[in-house]
Amino acid sequence: MTLLLDPTDFVRRHTELASPPLCPGLKLHLATQVTPLWEATEASLAESGLPPPYWAFAWPGGQAIARYVLDHPDRVRGKAVLDFAAGSGLGAIAAAWAGASRVAAAEIDPFARAAIRLNAAANGVAIDILADDVLEDTETAWPVVLAGDVCYERPMAEKVFAWLSGTAGRGGLVLMADPGRAYLPKAGLRELARYTVPTSRELEDRESRETALYAVTACAVPT
Repeated sequence: MTLLLDPTDFVRRHTELASPPLCPGLKLHLATQVTPLWEATEASLAESGLPPPYWAFAWPGGQAIARYVLDHPDRVRGKAVLDFAAGSGLGAIAAAWAGASRVAAAEIDPFARAAIRLNAAANGVAIDILADDVLEDTETAWPVVLAGDVCYERPMAEKVFAWLSGTAGRGGLVLMADPGRAYLPKAGLRELARYTVPTSRELEDRESRETALYAVTACAVPT
C-alpha cells in the first residue's frame, strides 16, 4: 500500500504529548480534540483505506494494562513481552519501564507504528515494532502478551481469543483488559484487578469506564 503522506509527520501535527490519567508518569502523543483528528484522518487517508486513528487515544483497556504492569513489575521483569494490537504502545512502554528484557509492539496500522516510535522515544525506551499480523504466528512462544480493548467486534474477538488461548496453552502469561465490550468471552478469564478509568464522552458513552484486568487461560472460548 502506498501512503499519501508521512505517518510520523501526521502524528506530530495532530497530537500533543500528554499523560494518560492512570499513568501520569508516561507521555503519549494524544489527540486533544477527537472530532478534528477523525475528520483529518478521513480526509487524508480515505483513498488508502486505512483504519481510524485509534492510536491517538489512551483507551481504558490500554491504561488498565499499563497501570497493572507498573504496579506489578514482577509479572514482566526479565521477560520478553508482546503488546498485541498496541495502538499508542502504552502497554509496551509500561512493560519496558517495568524491566522487561525485550518489548515488542504488534501493529498493522502504519500510523500507529509511527505513533509507537514517537511515544517510545518520548519515554526513553526501546520497542521492537512488528508490522506483520501476529495472529498468523502460532509458533513463537511469547512469555508475556498484553491485549487491551480487543473485544469490540465479534470476528476480531473470536480470532484474537483463539490465538491468546493458544499462547496461554503454551505457557505464556496473557494479560487482557476490557471495559465491558460486547464480545468479551464469559469463560476462560481470571480477574486480577479492576480500575475506574476516566474517559471522554466523545469516545465513550460515559465519563469513566470500569475496566477489568484478566489473565487469559488456555480454555478461553468466545461466546
